[in-house]
Amino acid sequence: MSTLVEDNPAEHRFEILVDDALAGFAAYEPRGEVLVFTRTEVDPKFQNMGVGAALVRGTLDQLRERGATLVPRCSFVSAFIDRHPEYADLVEVEA
Repeated sequence: MSTLVEDNPAEHRFEILVDDALAGFAAYEPRGEVLVFTRTEVDPKFQNMGVGAALVRGTLDQLRERGATLVPRCSFVSAFIDRHPEYADLVEVEA
């Protein structure tokens, strides 16, 4: 199974492709260099296969490369960061 995570700025979401099929996405609202993640969805046929975790990990790695930060309003993204504290430095504290 090959996966690819890529930003789709026109749709305001990071998408994960599994064997060239759209398997899920993490939607965001851009606020300058900060992305506010609002929801994550994984196609039911790809659930329980680690696709959601791969999507969030790939998204966070790309944000780190860009020097961007995020606000995890989506419970899935927030829970992933809680389980993987190496990404906690990417979280922007909301005022």
